[in-house]
Amino acid sequence: MQDDSARRAAELREQLHEHIYRYHVLSRPVISDAEYDRLYNELRELEAAQPELITPDSPTQRAGSDLSEEFAKVRHPAPILSLSNAYSVEDLQAWEERNLKLLPAGTQLTYTLEPKLDGLTIVLTYENGVLIQAATRGNGEIGDDVTPNVRTIRAIPLRIPVDHTKRAAPERVTVRGEVMFLKHDFERMNARQLEQGLPSFINARNAASGALKQKDSRITATRPLTAFVYGIADMRGLALDKQWDMLEFLRDMGFQVAPDAAIYPTLSDIIQQIPTWESRRNQLDYEIDGIVIKVNDLRIVQELGVVGKDPRGAVAYKFAAQEATTRLLSVGFNVGRTGRVVPNANLEPVFIGGVTVSSATLHNFDFVRNLDIRVGDTVIVKRSGDVIPYVVGPIVDARKGDEQPILPPERCPFCDTPIMQDEGAVDYYCPNVYCPERVYRQAEFFVSRGAMDIDGVGGQTIKLLIENGIIKDEADLFSVTREQLLELEGFAEKKADNFLAGIEAAKQRPLAQLLTSLGIDGVGSTIATALANRLGSIDAIEAATVEEIDAIEGIGDVLAQNIHDWFADPYHRGVLEKLRAAGVKMVGEARVLAGEQLAGMTFVLTGTLPTLSRDEAAALIEAHGGKVTGSVSKKTSYVLMGDAPGSKADKARQLGVPIIGEDELRQMVGE
Repeated sequence: MQDDSARRAAELREQLHEHIYRYHVLSRPVISDAEYDRLYNELRELEAAQPELITPDSPTQRAGSDLSEEFAKVRHPAPILSLSNAYSVEDLQAWEERNLKLLPAGTQLTYTLEPKLDGLTIVLTYENGVLIQAATRGNGEIGDDVTPNVRTIRAIPLRIPVDHTKRAAPERVTVRGEVMFLKHDFERMNARQLEQGLPSFINARNAASGALKQKDSRITATRPLTAFVYGIADMRGLALDKQWDMLEFLRDMGFQVAPDAAIYPTLSDIIQQIPTWESRRNQLDYEIDGIVIKVNDLRIVQELGVVGKDPRGAVAYKFAAQEATTRLLSVGFNVGRTGRVVPNANLEPVFIGGVTVSSATLHNFDFVRNLDIRVGDTVIVKRSGDVIPYVVGPIVDARKGDEQPILPPERCPFCDTPIMQDEGAVDYYCPNVYCPERVYRQAEFFVSRGAMDIDGVGGQTIKLLIENGIIKDEADLFSVTREQLLELEGFAEKKADNFLAGIEAAKQRPLAQLLTSLGIDGVGSTIATALANRLGSIDAIEAATVEEIDAIEGIGDVLAQNIHDWFADPYHRGVLEKLRAAGVKMVGEARVLAGEQLAGMTFVLTGTLPTLSRDEAAALIEAHGGKVTGSVSKKTSYVLMGDAPGSKADKARQLGVPIIGEDELRQMVGE
């Protein structure tokens, strides 16, 4: 047993050393952060159980290093420590209990909660308000001097305070922060790479590291890096007692501080915030992989001290990993309701974000070609919340030479029709409107909760109806008979009756709901409501010109042309004629306003409201004369925000658009 443990510890040390070198020096990792953490934690647990296994070169005995031989070295004025990790509520509670045992009885701790930014640590030193040095974290004691490159990052002030009406700068201060790409900047940079025929960057964190460690600062200047500052490593000429005061001081100096930091009276209050943070992490414009919880009283932090390389006064709560590496075994092809052919990766099963993932989308064939993804590759797979898992890209350094290129199919895998690609278009598609897979996907969408919401009709039932030749499109659902249903496997009288009752009820759905269900590209519930309110019926929409559709608020010229073309298509006209003949309601309700308190006002909705659904909130606004649109602009009157808001809330703050909650909306309409 001892020999097995020693052998495993040696294997882990060797693997971790290689991964540290690849990650911090080469910026070319071959495993995900979560997999590195798993290996590191396994070694740490082995050493904790058998201390004799600890060696001087063990990765657990030092902080990681990002030192490079290509840069001058600078010593930090104080150690740049790392943080211990917590992975559960129990871990957080145990951390607090350990701290309270070291403090006088009755000590009450308050805490700050800050996002755990997923970027590259940077250490900035100012003398008399002027930036004199910028360094990477390095090994925590010594870092690489990257001052010329950091000067190109506009979010980092060259002189503090930026606003001289604020407090004065201290004599000398060294602050700590994180250099990173905002998500939209990273996406734009990758799009530019592809336009220039260059490979795209797979990982934002490593792309930031590569940009910061360019020998030529002019190259760094072309990369849209930003920086958030969150701590003070050393300061002369000023003393601060609280972490929250430190964040306020950093803001006053002109540093960009994460806008979502908050202070809480107890650890229990912070624990209650964790689900909200996990749900909104994908809506933030910057990458985070957890939250950081810090004891607010800095004197207590000093008293608690450090254990190993971690300060006791702070802990990082890490979310479930959203990325992992695995092997791409083969590629299948999905056909959507519009005929679009999407390559899909079949993977060696891997655990990501709380579930086992065995398949992931490859987006489209341009994506596959630009990143040179091949069957047999080791790939990075990401799963963000409820988003379908997708392949981020291949790890080229892990190739063995037998990987095979991925090519588009020549014929539809479902109906054998030759696959087409329009000139200048990215997507390949099956042109057969009667393709059974296209019919299935559209009918499945048509009956779904977000569309016609037909009870008693699910995907398996639709498959049965198509396979038995009973329906050829979604409109045929309204012509299915009881006798046809009872002949199908699994259908008894009650199930057949439920199906027919659901179909009958769907005939009276509002016009906007019907429009949403038709699957017109770009027409969701907001645009469907605008069409229904302005034109009033399917007949009127069919007869409308592009110009008439374009004149409706929220619809641009491209979408207007798309809507017009959809209604002009003979196949779609046939579907509508069947719906009309079946008695499906094709005319909107006459709108009766409950009041005009919101007349002339435009609202945008984001987040989950306490009691109203999105549709109910939109209906309330429109019933009182207001309008609901999908995007925030300077013309937006209010953003109605609930829990876990998206980027629309951030855009509203940037533009100075007022943000209100459900209670304020109800007050505005007199409820």
